[in-house]
Amino acid sequence: MKYREVAAKLHRLGCIEIPRRSGGSHRKWHNPEKQKIAPVPDWGNKSLKLGTIRAIVRQLGLDWEAFKNA
Repeated sequence: MKYREVAAKLHRLGCIEIPRRSGGSHRKWHNPEKQKIAPVPDWGNKSLKLGTIRAIVRQLGLDWEAFKNA
């Protein structure tokens, strides 16, 4: 799954991308419901590994099944 797909699912689940202040290959996402923040790698066309995506979902306090179905 690429960054764009992950970002779309996070947005559908109510998470917000925090604007960048500097360069880098990661973007920060905030879950306002749980007050949690997680960095998400943005490697363009390169796919993110399943373990990385699961860790992001866990750090944001989201349910894995809800993320998969979003």
